[in-house]
Amino acid sequence: MWTLEEAQALHDAPFNDLLFQAQTVHRQNFDPNKVQLSQLLSIKTGGCPEDCGYCSQSAHHETGLKASKLMEVRRVIAEATKARDAGATRYCMGAAWRNPKARDMDAVVAMVEGVKALGMETCMTLGMLDLEQTARLKQAGLDYYNHNIDTSERYYSEIISTRSFADRLETLEQVRQSGIKVCCGGIVGMGEEPVDRIDMLVTLANLPEHPQSVPINMLIPIAGTPLAEARPIEPIEFVRVIALARIMMPKSHVRLSAGRTAMTDEMQALCFFAGANSIFVGDTLLTADNPGEDKDSLLFRRLGIEPMEREAQ
Repeated sequence: MWTLEEAQALHDAPFNDLLFQAQTVHRQNFDPNKVQLSQLLSIKTGGCPEDCGYCSQSAHHETGLKASKLMEVRRVIAEATKARDAGATRYCMGAAWRNPKARDMDAVVAMVEGVKALGMETCMTLGMLDLEQTARLKQAGLDYYNHNIDTSERYYSEIISTRSFADRLETLEQVRQSGIKVCCGGIVGMGEEPVDRIDMLVTLANLPEHPQSVPINMLIPIAGTPLAEARPIEPIEFVRVIALARIMMPKSHVRLSAGRTAMTDEMQALCFFAGANSIFVGDTLLTADNPGEDKDSLLFRRLGIEPMEREAQ
């Protein structure tokens, strides 16, 4: 079990020492020059009853985003096929729900089965689940379930009031016990203190099993949300979070998630050195039209990084 004091000492170490330790741990568990490519699709956008302060999809915020219905299964499979052909090995599907309704589960299960049939890893993020829903997703072959804790327990109520920190941990435990892999991380740059970032990672590292996937998001301030004016996190501070996640959860995939568009190539390179080994990619990555001009593939080429192959099941 990690203590906050132990994690704080690591986080506050001289930057070069922290990075050296993180890279050492990374090399012991992964190929340092391979990064997993995941793609995310919103299968149901907007109209969410939750009031997460960072989210453009909340019905509580005036962001100009219109709510959509659940996407048709065949369209999801078509999008996943394009992502696979463009180099993604993992497909993540997200719905702006507090929790799935019974009427939506048949379609969600069909999406999982369809994407699995393409030979890709599957991930879903649908909000809170009940036991029956979790069992159905497991039976359909879902590989990962994403459910972020977002921040520390102390700071959590500053960001969200419609769902408790304990609710999130309960869903994570249910997913873990079902045998579905856990994808869980958080968001930094929401006005929290450095200790909140550290405490968030302590919570994750002290779960019964480390999440197999740990997405670290850098807040994208969105007009109309309560966090629209949040001050950005300093790049060096962000890299410290990545390095700490790698050291504390050595075998987890640590993903650079939201916010990469605001990062320089040099900042991303530092994150990869600190142990990040998964990214979300867009429709333009490695496309047949013009793969050489894609920003991610250019950066990978400059750094000598190659896409990671799909994990054996």
